[in-house]
Amino acid sequence: MKIGIFDSGLGGLIIAKAIRKEMPKYDFVYLGDTKRVPYGNRSHETVFGFTREAVEYLFKKENCAIVIIACNTASARALRKIQQEYLPKNFPDRKVLGVLIPTVEEVASYKRVGVIGTTGTIASNTFPIEIKKINKSTKVFQNPAPMLVPLAEEGEKKLAIGFIKKYLKPFSSKKIEALILGCTHYPFYKKEIRKILPKNVRVFSQDEIIPKKLKTYLSKHTEIAKKLSQKGEAKLLVTDMTKNVEKLSKKWFGENTKVKLVNI
Repeated sequence: MKIGIFDSGLGGLIIAKAIRKEMPKYDFVYLGDTKRVPYGNRSHETVFGFTREAVEYLFKKENCAIVIIACNTASARALRKIQQEYLPKNFPDRKVLGVLIPTVEEVASYKRVGVIGTTGTIASNTFPIEIKKINKSTKVFQNPAPMLVPLAEEGEKKLAIGFIKKYLKPFSSKKIEALILGCTHYPFYKKEIRKILPKNVRVFSQDEIIPKKLKTYLSKHTEIAKKLSQKGEAKLLVTDMTKNVEKLSKKWFGENTKVKLVNI
């Protein structure tokens, strides 16, 4: 059985590459819903429906034992319902994990935290809610950064700089100590973001967090780990072969990457 990684688009490839580097022996399947990206402006019901379809595809068609939802919008708006309602009824022996809670665990010790994310992730208020469950005294400041997803999907950096400065400006008066890049597309811009922010602000990028968290999870959940095949294979699937798919998949995952079109 394999490890599945799902994202609304191609941004999750940055996470997938980091996971594969940390755990090279395992077999992976990446599914990017490039036909319906972005998820950030969708309703809760729509995000849940799209995410459930993707998870079901990875379980049924790709024989995944565990699926990582490498999408903060889906993690915020669909994960809990999938874990509590969908899995027990349909796949009680499989696991679905998100990227949001592992990130929260890393920043909860800070007193003043900033978050940028999609409109949907910020509107859900999930980051502040989950951070305060761990540390009630942490002050959390949020700002949506919706344009960074389509720009990242285009592989565009120059045009993004102006938007990045605009999205970070509200934090300048908040004296934040840490900033969460609350979207799996945003690591594409982490160098630019670190240059713009004061040097004393620590930037938390999920490609630097999730691989180690997953490795630790599997070491504790041997019932899942022992099911996983270890041939070192990786498969990339997309729901629409957009003009940037091949270019970005090679850039974000590896030069020898081959992508297959599927219908979920």
